[in-house]
Amino acid sequence: MSGADIAACDRIDSVVLDGEALTRLSPIQEADRVQATNDLAAENRFALAHHPGPYVLHLSVQEGRLVFDVRDLADTPLHSIALAMGPFRGLVKDYQMLVDSHVMAMEEGRADRIQAIDMGRRGLHNEGATLMVERLDGKVTIDFETARRLFTLVCVLHQRI
Repeated sequence: MSGADIAACDRIDSVVLDGEALTRLSPIQEADRVQATNDLAAENRFALAHHPGPYVLHLSVQEGRLVFDVRDLADTPLHSIALAMGPFRGLVKDYQMLVDSHVMAMEEGRADRIQAIDMGRRGLHNEGATLMVERLDGKVTIDFETARRLFTLVCVLHQRI
């Protein structure tokens, strides 16, 4: 297999958010979920050391842990990674606050406030992505943009609980 073939395999083919209903998502959270999954489908870097991809990632929160259930395209489990949610909770809480503020600013028609909130959301996504890369280090090879998108999905999952 050439380097290009290996790189093409080191990716998430699809993401499944497990165990939660979509009914509690706000329009902003739903838009974030759709954008993150579409961006992941278009481009990502995700690789397990001893299992070639591409992968189907089942992402869930179980018993206070963020669970990455990585499977092959036939949906056969390959590897499961459970990370404590504790380190993510503050960022997820701040993200929810920004989503709520964004909704209020939209209702009030305050474009300047919306722009400031969006900048804050980008900063939170960067912090979340950095934390995601750190927490997955040694378990998964992941790039920063993939980590940002996965952090968005973690925020969405956490809001469903």
